[in-house]
Amino acid sequence: MPESGAVPEHVTPSVETIATVRRLVNGYQVSQAIHVLVRLEIPDRLTEGPRSASDLAIEAGAHEPSLYRLLRAVAAIGVLEELPEHRFALTELGEALRSDAVGSVAGWAAFIGRPYDWNVWARLFDGVTTGEHPFRLEHGMGVWEYRQQRPAEVAIFNRAMNSVTGAISPGVVAGYDFSKTAEVVDVGGGGGLLVTEILKANPGLRGILFDLPGTIADAHAFVNSSGVSDRCELVGGDFFKAVPSGADMYMLKSILHDWYDKEAAAILTTVRAAARPDSVLLVIEPVIAGPNEGPWPKFADLNMMVTAGGRERTREEWDQLFGSAGWRLDEVRPAGMSSILVARPA
Repeated sequence: MPESGAVPEHVTPSVETIATVRRLVNGYQVSQAIHVLVRLEIPDRLTEGPRSASDLAIEAGAHEPSLYRLLRAVAAIGVLEELPEHRFALTELGEALRSDAVGSVAGWAAFIGRPYDWNVWARLFDGVTTGEHPFRLEHGMGVWEYRQQRPAEVAIFNRAMNSVTGAISPGVVAGYDFSKTAEVVDVGGGGGLLVTEILKANPGLRGILFDLPGTIADAHAFVNSSGVSDRCELVGGDFFKAVPSGADMYMLKSILHDWYDKEAAAILTTVRAAARPDSVLLVIEPVIAGPNEGPWPKFADLNMMVTAGGRERTREEWDQLFGSAGWRLDEVRPAGMSSILVARPA
């Protein structure tokens, strides 16, 4: 490293470096290509084996020459395998985009290319230069208000959250002993995947899925098909006002990062008012690592800034946030790509 104040010595980037940077710059093209692939249900259509671009185009209602160009592009990055005579098969990467795969990424891929969400990223420059909320600049309202006015988008977003949760839930189920818990309230639990997975693994446990009324209305079908609906109550409401009281455990997964500290503390205060003195709070969210490491939480932080108007947090920031709302952060446990923050009333 150059001494402070010294002019750094620059070198000419290699061809390999330039190619790597070009791939990073063009990452948006890959995201949109995979989004369209999933939206046309191509991975599901290849579940039984290789098929031709012609057959897939007829079944998916797509323009065959254009679909072939899409398929060969995603094959070139390993999502599909191109075979002779314009036939295609799933690869291991492509298997993760099947809607029925364990931990499937399909729901997330189907969501991220939605125009209302995709277009907001063009406002990142405005957000960085002004500090304003890019989603609100683009749409004139917050993301939650926008979706609640559009039930179809609520359903797509719930599938996306279940997709993300599917990758995290095994780590949560294995990372905390729920056997001594009688009732858990999943605050802002969205489509219901996490609470139903926890109930499946703990037959003596009862759960409450709590979220906005529109979200709860969409979640009924999923919970009813989960096999644990007799132990899972669905309740609509507003976590800024009140949540079900008296449970021995509360969960907040991917909720607090949607808000800046004032609003996040208000949610924690609402939960604290409903909790018993011996209740446990589990917050499932990533923890930002030190400089030059942990890119995923840091890009998730950019996503929060652009869309929801919130932030990811470091361990120290989590300590301060919990303390401001009457909670004490006792420990942080790993949970796959995320973390379990275990808190108790202060």
